[in-house]
Amino acid sequence: MKRYKSEALLLLTACIWGFAFVAQRKGMDHIGPYTYNGIRFAIGSLSLIPLILHLDKVNNRKKLEGNYLQTIIFSCIAGVILFLGASFQQVGLLYTEAGKAGFITGLYVVIVPFIALIFGRRIDSKVLTGAVIAVFGLYFLSITGESNIAGDEIFKLIRSGNINSENIKKFVNYGDLLVLICAFFFALHVVLIGWLSNKADPLKISALQFAICSFLSMGYALHTETIEMAGIINAAVPILYGGLFSVGVAYTLQVVAQKGADPSRAAIILSLESVFAVIGGIIFLGEYIGGRGFFGCGLMLLGILLAQRKHKMDS
Repeated sequence: MKRYKSEALLLLTACIWGFAFVAQRKGMDHIGPYTYNGIRFAIGSLSLIPLILHLDKVNNRKKLEGNYLQTIIFSCIAGVILFLGASFQQVGLLYTEAGKAGFITGLYVVIVPFIALIFGRRIDSKVLTGAVIAVFGLYFLSITGESNIAGDEIFKLIRSGNINSENIKKFVNYGDLLVLICAFFFALHVVLIGWLSNKADPLKISALQFAICSFLSMGYALHTETIEMAGIINAAVPILYGGLFSVGVAYTLQVVAQKGADPSRAAIILSLESVFAVIGGIIFLGEYIGGRGFFGCGLMLLGILLAQRKHKMDS
C-alpha cells in the first residue's frame, strides 16, 4: 500500500510539472519571459523555506552540512546554469508548443550520461540505443515536413557561418532548437546537482540556486523588458502555478514520495511529465502537433525511458 501511495504522489508530481509548460506559455501573454522566470523562481525559493525549517527541526540541523563556503559557491554555479537552461526554455516557448517543449526538455535524461562520460563513467548500450531512438523522435517532432533545404545545403549553410534565426526556421522550428539547447544546460545542471547533493542538503541547495536564478532573470528583465504591475497581476495565476506548485508543492511531493518508491519505477513515472505537457497543451492551449509529431513524441518517450531506467539503476 505504501508503494502505491508513493507512486500516486509521483504521478501527481509529473502531472504538476507537465502542466507547468502550459502556465509558462500563458504567463507570457502578459509579461516577458525573463520577468516570468524571475518572479516564479523567487516564489519557488521562498516556498521551500517552510519545508527546510521543518526538516531541520525534525533532524535537529542548524546549517548547511559540509564545507559552507564550497556549498555556497557551487550552489551559485548551479543557479547560473539553471538560469541559462530556464531562459532558453522560456524564450523557446514563445516559438513552439508546450507539448513539444515538454518532450524536448526531457531529452536531458539522454544527455546526462554523455556528460558523465567526460568524468570517466561508461555509457551503457541501452543508453546509446535510447539516445538514437530519441534523436529520431526529435527529427519527426521538430524537423518541418515542408522543408525545401536539402542535406548538402544545410551543411553549406553551417560551414558558411551564416546561421541566423531566419535560416534556421527553414529546416527546424526555432523554438524547438532553443528548448533543445535548454536540455543541454539542464543535463549539465543534473550532473552538478548530483555531485553537490552528496555534500550538502539538496533542499537548501535548491532554495539558493532558485534565488540566484531569480536574481539573474530579473536583472536581465530590467534591461530588456518592460515590467508593469498590471501585467504581473494579469499573469498571477500562471506565475503562482509555475512558482508555488511546480517548485514548492511538486518538489515536496517528490521528496516525500521517493522515500517509499523504487528508484527505477519512480524515474519512469516522472518521465510522464512530457506526456502531461502534451495533454495540457491540447486541453488549455488548443495545440495539435499532428500524426508526425505524435509519432516523434512516442519515439522520444521510448528513448528517454530506456536511457533513464538504466541511468537510475546505475546511480
